[in-house]
Amino acid sequence: MLRALNPEPLLDLFWPRSCELCSRPAGRAARYLCWDCLASLPVIEPPYCSRCGDPVEGDISRGYVCSLCVDRTPAFDLARSAVRFRGGIKEVLHRFKYSQAVHLAQDLATLLQAGIATHYRQERFDAVCFVPLHPARERSRTYNQARLLAGRVARLLELPLACGCLARVRETGTQTRLNLRERARNVHEAFKVDCPEWVRGRNFLLIDDVMTTGATVNEAARVLKRAGCGRVCVMTAARG
Repeated sequence: MLRALNPEPLLDLFWPRSCELCSRPAGRAARYLCWDCLASLPVIEPPYCSRCGDPVEGDISRGYVCSLCVDRTPAFDLARSAVRFRGGIKEVLHRFKYSQAVHLAQDLATLLQAGIATHYRQERFDAVCFVPLHPARERSRTYNQARLLAGRVARLLELPLACGCLARVRETGTQTRLNLRERARNVHEAFKVDCPEWVRGRNFLLIDDVMTTGATVNEAARVLKRAGCGRVCVMTAARG
């Protein structure tokens, strides 16, 4: 039986891939980020909030919960991020999200997979879902960056991708210049579950690109929980 040939080595011979950050050869395994640039990313390590994963400075005892999670328990069960939203990852995610650099999806998915293996080793998920865009926003952008990441993560984990269970029913403006309360208000009731009978009792891994205050993923998790799902754990590429 003939086996399909991998075209990547031949393509790299004529059109070698360069690293998005340093422009040096990326190398096959690194795809569009070289190993040096990957190694330089600020990986999130303890201490961090045991609920939302927000990193903190200093010597913190185990079981630390940040003041935000104490004041208002999040709807999600856990949230974690692979790296801090600083340095090179900011440029990579900005290109991926706003400049049609969808070729970066696999590098970012690999980063997410490493974070999942680190933080969610004991979790058992039934499906991977993602933060949806409003249809008008998705048409304008032509893709949903969170869906691209979730699709690749689902394949890496060999889990189903829950494409239609969560929908955004209200257009929301950018969260960039809003404070914590304004962000929560901005996304309140912005999502709905289209198939609650399928969601009920299942445990979900919720994927997004960046988590800042957590308002968006928290609202998505709240709607999933209201529909009767089991656990909702959040994984993002970066934490702002």
